[in-house]
Amino acid sequence: MTAINAPRDKYSAVWLIFFILGLGTLLPWNFFMTATMYFTDRLKDPPSDIATNQTANVTLQDGDTRNVLESKFNNVMTLCAMVPLLIFTCLNSFIHQRIPQKLRISGSLTVIFVVFLLTAVLVKVDVAPLPFFTLTMIKIVCINSFGAILQSSLFGLAGILPASYTTPIMSGQGLAGTFAAFSMICALASGSRLQDSAFGYFITACVVILLAISSYLTLPKMVRPHSL
Repeated sequence: MTAINAPRDKYSAVWLIFFILGLGTLLPWNFFMTATMYFTDRLKDPPSDIATNQTANVTLQDGDTRNVLESKFNNVMTLCAMVPLLIFTCLNSFIHQRIPQKLRISGSLTVIFVVFLLTAVLVKVDVAPLPFFTLTMIKIVCINSFGAILQSSLFGLAGILPASYTTPIMSGQGLAGTFAAFSMICALASGSRLQDSAFGYFITACVVILLAISSYLTLPKMVRPHSL
């Protein structure tokens, strides 16, 4: 595709939409990683099982004992995040020829929203460590698979507009990391429980994703239909 003339961007509304879309691509995943302590806390053995499972604990340092799920969580999370991200980033060059851009962007945002809504609900639901671990890894695969499609499609959309519209996407992604870190600092400073902090992270992510979906749906009204 070749670049088109700049859209009628009254009050920089199109610029702001791309900024929100950039924020929506990375803020949910940044919040997910920020809540790592919550996930590992949910993987602890029930109090009644600690004594019987003592021999199964993995000792990383003197006085620091964790069960297998806790000790392997970060490694498995990284694997479940990076492999789908790599695969679907590569596959996107084939996917974009078969699936319309609107469906790729709005569909990916919708799936990620559903995953985070489910994650927020599970904060209030008691689940055994092993099923919780398995479900969390499945959610990580989904988030990063659709996140890869979303990011590639979003930059592809910005690519048919003047180069200045790529900047707000990257600015939004940069703010996503900063905002997630600031939220974690505030949660630690306030002394909030891990469950309460995690619930706040996930609900905030849901709100941002809904805002991104709404912004994307208004974009065609500001840019000529043939350009999208």
